[in-house]
Amino acid sequence: MKMKKTISDFLNLHTGEEDPNLVLENVTKNVSFRGANLWILACAILIASVGLNVNSTAVIIGAMLISPLMGPIVGAGFALATYNFNLLKKSMKNLLIATIVSLSVSILYFYLSPFKEIQSELLARTSPNIYDVLIAFFGGIVGAVSITRVEKGNPIPGVAIATALMPPLCTAGFGIATGNYSFFFGAFYLYTINCFFICIATFFIIKFLKYKPVLLTNKIYEKRIRYGITVLIVIMIVPSAYLAYNLLNERKYTQHVENFINDEFINNGYTVIYKKINYNSNPKSVELAFLSKKFDSLEIKSLNNSLKNFGINNTNLIIKQNTSDLKAEILNEINSQKNTVSEKDVQINVLKGELNQYKSDNPELIKEIGILFPEVKNISLGKLQTFYKPDSAGVETAFIYRSETKIDEEKLKAWLENKLKTNKIILMNTKN
Repeated sequence: MKMKKTISDFLNLHTGEEDPNLVLENVTKNVSFRGANLWILACAILIASVGLNVNSTAVIIGAMLISPLMGPIVGAGFALATYNFNLLKKSMKNLLIATIVSLSVSILYFYLSPFKEIQSELLARTSPNIYDVLIAFFGGIVGAVSITRVEKGNPIPGVAIATALMPPLCTAGFGIATGNYSFFFGAFYLYTINCFFICIATFFIIKFLKYKPVLLTNKIYEKRIRYGITVLIVIMIVPSAYLAYNLLNERKYTQHVENFINDEFINNGYTVIYKKINYNSNPKSVELAFLSKKFDSLEIKSLNNSLKNFGINNTNLIIKQNTSDLKAEILNEINSQKNTVSEKDVQINVLKGELNQYKSDNPELIKEIGILFPEVKNISLGKLQTFYKPDSAGVETAFIYRSETKIDEEKLKAWLENKLKTNKIILMNTKN
């Protein structure tokens, strides 16, 4: 019994709790965006935009530390938990003002900035996943617990960095300024996730601590407000829960696809040069292209059938094997993201893939030949495309060497055929 009481005291959130009236006063004070708070917000957004523009993590973290964006979000969660309609109205109004100001400043900065390259820090804020939901929720819990303590400690700055409200807003501004609306929607989606789950986490903590709801003199009005806020909570929680579930499924699907690619291709020595996963299409699709490996229709059908073994359902595997189509696909992907890679770079990569079909590079093989056939010098190994008929072609391995003395070519050819797993070997002695 004593042990149980000790554990209960150890985990008790009421230990070190601040007076609820002081907490309410502090939350209300941090909700407002006017005067100094508005200027701090604008400067923080500007700093974060510069950090994203120059790809500096340190600058972005600095901007998150000075940003006052958490105030109205925590205020909304607190208001929902205590049925404080006036605080809720004030919080939502100030959150809207803060969002509009933040977007406006970031749009203006990126519009005027001469540097509009897409950096990794920008890209990181365009594709939210289940981990973003978890970070926002548990970050919101830490933030809510911190504001209800007598000793605030260090968690608040850490929560501001972890939940990252500022960078997604700046990235959304970048998307509007550059006309890249996929960036805008992806980043604003992440910002919305963070706001929702911080708010919901605050709501749960305040409810758990049993803060007294606001009492109104008009009981009918009080009842309507409580019903209204309850409906609002449901409206917020249901989409958030669905969002978390959907993001989890997408993450699991992507992981299954990665396992499939690793087991079926990477572990077999095939180099993947292009990968595109379309999760939101129906049926879903996975598009791949390889450096040199070619697949026939039976192999592609077999690979599609094996998708189910990896838990990948309702999905088509599409293997791009036409180099001109692949080049067009890559260029379309680049143009949609406004990337700085040129068509020339894509052409070089495609040509490298084509060249690789006719090139063989095996240092170990050359070393073994030097031991088994020491008289063989100046070795070159490659592939030739030969045409037997006007409408048919094949690839043969050419072994070019120089030997001053006569060697047993049949023995050398048999050894090469066994080593290279092919029966199409052409020997050429350059001395002849």
